Amino acid sequence: MDYDSLFRKHLDALRAEGNYRVFAELERENGAFPRARRHTDGTVSGVTVWCSNDYLGMGQHPVVLTAMHEALDRCGAGAGGTRNISGNNHDHVLLEAELADLHGKEAALLFTSGYVSNWAALGTLGAKLEGCVILSDAFNHASMIEGIRHARCEKRIWKHNDPRDLERHLAELDPAAPKVVAFESVYSMDGDIAPIAEILDVAEKYGAMTYLDEVHAVGMYGPRGGGVAEREGLMDRVTLIEGTLGKAFGVVGGYVTGSRDLVDFIRSFASGFIFTTALPPAVAAGARASIRHLKGSDMERMRQRANVAKLRARLDAIGIPHLPNPSHIVPVMVKDPVKCKMISDILLRDYGIYVQPINYPTVPKGGERLRLTPTPYHSDADIDHLVRALSDLWSQCALSRAVA
Repeated sequence: MDYDSLFRKHLDALRAEGNYRVFAELERENGAFPRARRHTDGTVSGVTVWCSNDYLGMGQHPVVLTAMHEALDRCGAGAGGTRNISGNNHDHVLLEAELADLHGKEAALLFTSGYVSNWAALGTLGAKLEGCVILSDAFNHASMIEGIRHARCEKRIWKHNDPRDLERHLAELDPAAPKVVAFESVYSMDGDIAPIAEILDVAEKYGAMTYLDEVHAVGMYGPRGGGVAEREGLMDRVTLIEGTLGKAFGVVGGYVTGSRDLVDFIRSFASGFIFTTALPPAVAAGARASIRHLKGSDMERMRQRANVAKLRARLDAIGIPHLPNPSHIVPVMVKDPVKCKMISDILLRDYGIYVQPINYPTVPKGGERLRLTPTPYHSDADIDHLVRALSDLWSQCALSRAVA
């Protein structure tokens, strides 16, 4: 059998739909964020990145780099293996204490990514708690969905950000059954924010645990960067808060926080923790430095929010449609996969602007968009250049403009 022909058939279908993904080869420029070098056919050109999840530019902050260099010189490159065997480095312990403090919890546990922390934690809770039911918001991230699938327990999907529908499902369940309500604070594609207090009210009424993914909120919201739950004074009511080190904190890794017994339970039973090599000590040290800095500095968050407001106002002025939301994410709606990719390609080729097209299956068909993430370090000139380029391409592609 010609297996390659089977692979090509599926790939050709993706291309025909306009959903085949092509990665730009970029090299971030230390000290020049959000600039990067683009490598194409042996040539190098400069680009400005408009879609980074390094929301605050902490991946190049001097305090982070200094901490990583010091740890690299002190410990070397790798962790030495899984933490169960040879990798429980002192920097891991210090970082977990920092994370527990950030979220006002007794303990924290590190994972190699936010995807893995969701997959491992939800999978373990659902599988090991006998009779457990996980109630998942309809728009939850793929990592949460995979974790719930891995759990092989009963699941209920409730309407996105709808506490009343959540209550309808909870009311139908056995009051004695363990229940986990899983949802996110900031949803990364639409940029909307969950009504956390109302969801907690419903979950508490029915004796359910709450599992809050703050991946796109940690570092960004709250007086110390603890996320939306911190901003709203709700962290103590959330059973488990999950987050990432790879977005606003600028490094890599994921984590969960909660009670000492809950975290120890996941540590003891989650295969995604037990059987994988630990994060390098230098990464842990850099993440800890980033968290400590953002606990005390609000400058990055304030500048970032100002740039979001500037960009939205400029887009409104020229009628470029973008989803309204209260977060830092600016989804510019194209609603056509072919045109979305074409605009992305032209922006990169002709304007030196890098923003990846977001097409199906990341978003529903008809919801194709350019997901813009302004940072504290985009200049007014950067914003002007982006807006002019989008205006040119909106006309070139005969896309409709929003009416003021």
